[in-house]
Amino acid sequence: MTIRVLLADDHVLFGQALGKLLAQRYEVVDIVQDGKALQTSARTHKPDVIVADVTMPQMSGLDSVRSLLKDPYKPRIVFLTMHADTALARECLNCGGSAFVTKDSGFNELVLAIDAVLANRQYVSPEIAAGLIELSQESPGSVDQLTVRQREILQLLAEGKTMKEVASITNLSTRTVEWHKYRVMRMFNIRRSAELIQCAVRMKLVS
Repeated sequence: MTIRVLLADDHVLFGQALGKLLAQRYEVVDIVQDGKALQTSARTHKPDVIVADVTMPQMSGLDSVRSLLKDPYKPRIVFLTMHADTALARECLNCGGSAFVTKDSGFNELVLAIDAVLANRQYVSPEIAAGLIELSQESPGSVDQLTVRQREILQLLAEGKTMKEVASITNLSTRTVEWHKYRVMRMFNIRRSAELIQCAVRMKLVS
């Protein structure tokens, strides 16, 4: 049976090259470059597996997957990222992902991850798997309490969008966007826009 794969990565050349490699083994139904396009394409094509970057424009891979997994259709998710971060790996798995693979890995490892999730198993790149086990044995630290909407607005602002642009993209009023920004800044004790960008980088919403 042909396995249908959807690829999401904001680096166009990387996505195209990886898509050609994946097409040797699977049916690549689409290649998209941002989180919102990922949602639209997944709901249209209903692939068996989604291979998604974590940091993408418009909406992060994490938030896109969180939204998709609320649907009756629940694809298997392989996160493919440049961030070799055990805390991020745990978050990706906790949000519904089945595999976490770093971009330093070889293509064969990505194939192993896809085959694992198709067999209803989890897969984590070996270089961070040990750290993930150690992290799971620690008491959980504080996690961000931002809503999906707040993360979306934080990401757009950190990408350099103006209040009016964010309002247009999110279909909200400028006052509502300002209120969400204020809430985020209060929550993290942020006083300047530069600190807001740093917060988005720490949360892997932007590079």
